[in-house]
Amino acid sequence: MAHLGAHFAFRSRWQKTDDELCRHSMSFILHKAIRNDFFQSYLYLLERTPLVKLYALTSQVINGEMQFYARAKLFYQEVPATEEGMMGNFIELSNPDIQASRDFLRKFVGGPGRAGTDCALDCGSGIGRVSKHVLLPVFNSVELVDMMEPFLLEAQRYLQAKGDQVESYHCCSLQKFTPPLGRYDVIWIQWVSGYLTDKDLLAFLSRCREGLREHGVIILKDNVAREGCTLDLSDSSVTRDMRILHCLVRKSGLAVLGQEKQDGFPEQCVPVWMLALRRHGRS
Repeated sequence: MAHLGAHFAFRSRWQKTDDELCRHSMSFILHKAIRNDFFQSYLYLLERTPLVKLYALTSQVINGEMQFYARAKLFYQEVPATEEGMMGNFIELSNPDIQASRDFLRKFVGGPGRAGTDCALDCGSGIGRVSKHVLLPVFNSVELVDMMEPFLLEAQRYLQAKGDQVESYHCCSLQKFTPPLGRYDVIWIQWVSGYLTDKDLLAFLSRCREGLREHGVIILKDNVAREGCTLDLSDSSVTRDMRILHCLVRKSGLAVLGQEKQDGFPEQCVPVWMLALRRHGRS
């Protein structure tokens, strides 16, 4: 009877996950991946672990997406704290990426009605490649946030020449990070939104919205799927299509001010897009 009770408990938990988390394709794919991993050890755990512990484990895995985030952190523990590491060994793409980012940023900062140039936040900063080449030449001060402490330690050396402009280094995952209210002119989020689940990205964008100064903008730059959503289990990241991204942006209380596709990348690469976001209701 205990086994039967556990079975119904798990079935109820998965159904709850289906109803609450699987409204977007990313959640559906993530849900299936977690389900497959978890049930591989289901019977083994059932025979060796008291039911009360099983309920707790199930709750943590499903509601907290622990495996999704743990896999990503494990992957980045093996990534070297170098420019090559930050570019996934595609260092030849760094220069065109930087130039396109500079050109896109220039459209939204400086001048009446545009974002100021006092302070920027680099989210998922790694060693500070974007900060060094894109943000520090424009802003009086920059802050970095990344979940990997080795990257931030290397960033202090990597950015040493402009160290007086680096206000602070935040070692924190983005799903837990809250930008201070009204602090930033620009919040830059590059190649990291795919490491957040839909609900955590939605919540993070909402918090970033509150972290903007007047006329402030969020720059979201990431791989964009041609259709639907794909999950890469090797680094535990997801690639969303533009429709899903726009939906999450809208639900977070932001509006798309402008968007542009990255040029200069090989055709075989996943398309990369830049989106400038502002509080909804502002022109």
